[in-house]
Amino acid sequence: MDHVLPVFMAGTFGWLRLTIMFFAGTVGLALMVLWIWMLVEVLTRETDEANMRLIWALVIIFTHWLGGLLYLFIRRPERIRKLGK
Repeated sequence: MDHVLPVFMAGTFGWLRLTIMFFAGTVGLALMVLWIWMLVEVLTRETDEANMRLIWALVIIFTHWLGGLLYLFIRRPERIRKLGK
């Protein structure tokens, strides 16, 4: 019986391609979850003082996961320290 392998498994380094695809998918999913989490956080908990909610929402929307990381490490700790939420 002849076995047919999927295209990504063909060749010498098929296992390497599969591993890279798995990790890239996992990282991509994690970054998407971070992006959605930070966007929801901004829209529900950020104050509307000086349009901070709008500014951070636009930053996160247009820069995707990078904006989410910026918000997570720059603004969120400051907001928690000032407002306690």
